[in-house]
Amino acid sequence: MGIKDMHRRSRLRKPTWIIILVSLVCVFLVVAYIYPPQDTTACYILSSSSCQTISRWRSRSPPERELSEEETAARVVIENLLNTPSIETKNPKIAFMFLSPGSLAFERLWDKFFQGHEGKFSIHIHASKAKPVHYSRYFQNREIHSDKVDWGKISMIDAEKRLLANALKDPDNRHFVLLSDSCVPLRSFEFVYSYLMYTDLSFIDSFEDPGPHGSGRYSEHMLPEVEKKHFRKGAQWFTMKRQHAIIVMADSLYYTKFRDYCKPGMDGRNCYADEHYLPTFFHMFDPSGIANWSVTHVDWSERKWHPKSYGLKGLSLQLIKNLTSITESVHETSNAKRVTTITPCMWNGVNRPCYLFARKFLPETLDKMIDLFPSYTTI
Repeated sequence: MGIKDMHRRSRLRKPTWIIILVSLVCVFLVVAYIYPPQDTTACYILSSSSCQTISRWRSRSPPERELSEEETAARVVIENLLNTPSIETKNPKIAFMFLSPGSLAFERLWDKFFQGHEGKFSIHIHASKAKPVHYSRYFQNREIHSDKVDWGKISMIDAEKRLLANALKDPDNRHFVLLSDSCVPLRSFEFVYSYLMYTDLSFIDSFEDPGPHGSGRYSEHMLPEVEKKHFRKGAQWFTMKRQHAIIVMADSLYYTKFRDYCKPGMDGRNCYADEHYLPTFFHMFDPSGIANWSVTHVDWSERKWHPKSYGLKGLSLQLIKNLTSITESVHETSNAKRVTTITPCMWNGVNRPCYLFARKFLPETLDKMIDLFPSYTTI
C-alpha cells in the first residue's frame, strides 16, 4: 500500500468518526426530549441547565388541545419570564418573609442568626392578627400591610403573595424564604446564604400523591387549565429565586382556579390551596427548576392534621444534629398502600443535607435554642 493510499484512508476515517459522534449526540438528545428526566437527581447527569432547556423545548410542543385565549396569554408570559436571563446585582440579598399572627416568638434567636451579616438580607413580616412587639433592631418597622389569614383557605396564598410583592420591590433581593413564627434556623447565616444563592433551583416541595389527601382533593372544575394528572402536593414553606417569585406575582389564571375550586368543603372534600397551588403550578411550567423538597423540616410522623411540635422536653444538641444530618427527602402517599419515596437531596449535583430551617418549635424552647445556637451552627 502506497503512502498516498494511507493518507486517503486517514482522510476518510476522520469524517466517518465525526458522523458517528454527531449521530450519537442526536440520538441522545432525541431520547432526552421524548423521555426527559423526571427528577432533579437525574437532571444532574446532564446539568440542571440542560434539563431546564429540554423541559422548555417540550413546553413549546403543540398542546394536546386547543388553548383558550387566557391560557395562551398566560403561557406566553410564563415562558418569556423563564427565558429572561437573571440580572446580576452588586449586593445580592435573601428576603426572609415571616408569616405570623403577631409577635415572633423566636425573634431573639433570629437576631443572633442575622448578626454580622447586615446588607445581605431583608426582613418582611405579615402579622395577620396583632401588631408585633419587637426585641431586635433587624425586625423594627418591617411589617407590611397585612390582612386576615384563615388556615387552609386562599387567604394564606394571598398573604404569601403580599410578602413576595413587598420583597420584590428591592431589586437586590434575589432569593425569597417563607417562614412561620414557629420556624428556627438550623444553620449559620453563611451556610444558608451560600446554599440558596449559589444554585439555580427554587426549593419548592412537589410530589404526586394518588391518595385522598393528594389527587383525591382535585376538582374537575379546574379543567381545562389544570388537569388531574398534573395535580401535585407539597409543603407550604418554600424558598424561591427571583424569577419564580415574579412568575407567581404575574399569574392570575391558575391562582383563580385554586381560589375557586381548592378550598375546604369543595365537592365534599377538603382541599388546601397552600398545599397544592405552587406544587402544581411549578410542576406544570418549570418542573426542572424546582428541587421537589422544602428546606424547612417538618415532622408529620404522627399523621395528625398538624405536624409534631418540639417542646423543651427532648430538645438537645443531638436533636439538632439529627435534623441537620438528613440527606434524603421522604414523601409518603395518603392512600392505603402508604407508598414511601426516598430521594437524595441534590445540590448542584452533590448529595447534601436537606434542611436549613425547622418547625414546629414551641416558644418555651427559645432560651435553650439561643444557648445551643453557637454549638450547632459550627457543626
